[in-house]
Amino acid sequence: MLNQEEQAFITYWEQNRLKKKRMIWQLAAGMPLAVALAAAIFVNYFSGWHTRAAMQIKISSSGVLVVLLGLLLIVVFVVVFSARHKWDMNEQRYKELQAKKNVP
Repeated sequence: MLNQEEQAFITYWEQNRLKKKRMIWQLAAGMPLAVALAAAIFVNYFSGWHTRAAMQIKISSSGVLVVLLGLLLIVVFVVVFSARHKWDMNEQRYKELQAKKNVP
């Protein structure tokens, strides 16, 4: 027998499971975490706390482009990975509750 919360989750997930699987939703769901991580890396890169790294920045400007490209890849990876992981966890819970519901 399912309690009220489990029944509400089943109803919610049946209505929203396909919508939440779309790439646009995944990008929106994981964006805050990824942006915070990228901002921390960016601030650390330009803070100048490591003198040798600061010298490399001044010598070669292509390092900035590499860091920006790396940050972009990190953001995309974290966003997609976290959103898909959350979707998979909800899907697993949904299937478990469906199996629990069908057991006599």
